[in-house]
Amino acid sequence: MSATTAVLTARALLLDMDGTLVNSDAAVERVWRRWAERNGLDGDEVMKVVHGRQGYASMALLLPQRPMEQNYADNARMLAEETADTEGVVEIPGAREFLASLVGSQVPHALVTSADVALSTARMAAAGLEMPAVRVTAESVGASKPDPEGFLKGAAELGVDPAECVVFEDSGAGIAAGRSAGMRVVGVGPRAGLHGPDVVVRDLTQVRVEAVGDGVVRLYIGE
Repeated sequence: MSATTAVLTARALLLDMDGTLVNSDAAVERVWRRWAERNGLDGDEVMKVVHGRQGYASMALLLPQRPMEQNYADNARMLAEETADTEGVVEIPGAREFLASLVGSQVPHALVTSADVALSTARMAAAGLEMPAVRVTAESVGASKPDPEGFLKGAAELGVDPAECVVFEDSGAGIAAGRSAGMRVVGVGPRAGLHGPDVVVRDLTQVRVEAVGDGVVRLYIGE
């Protein structure tokens, strides 16, 4: 690590999935651009909204006059489409080694995703990644990111104060959720830098984790 490496300390890590551990952009684009076409919307504008949020929440922003019951029904269909479409789903560089280092060092961590159980299971498997023992999914919360509920629930399940957690996220909605939860945020990938995380990495090859005792983890972030 270089002299300019950022160093964060924490007692637990909360990890987004899509765009953070798993590159599912191709599948997300396919499914959501079809939805945009069905609903007479511009695909490029739709793609600016959907990352990080649950589907129904994206739909509510894009079609504000539409009844929420229709959004929930449409969201269920979209989740089924996304779960069936894993073509091109791969790990974010360094994700496998990063997760293994957390397990090996016994670092408390949880997956906190806007996907449901079926979709998160399918995408993690397609990318060849081990599922964390603690997982907060769409079924676990009543509000989508950027609401902080998912991250707060992840911290509670790990038994760690939110202020002692570090979030790994790629999307504006996810970064806002982490900040609202009172957590520091590591932004992953090109989208993240636009949304004000504490520090940004190109991918997870730029993160090294070290357990330093008394339940404290040190994160070295940089080249």
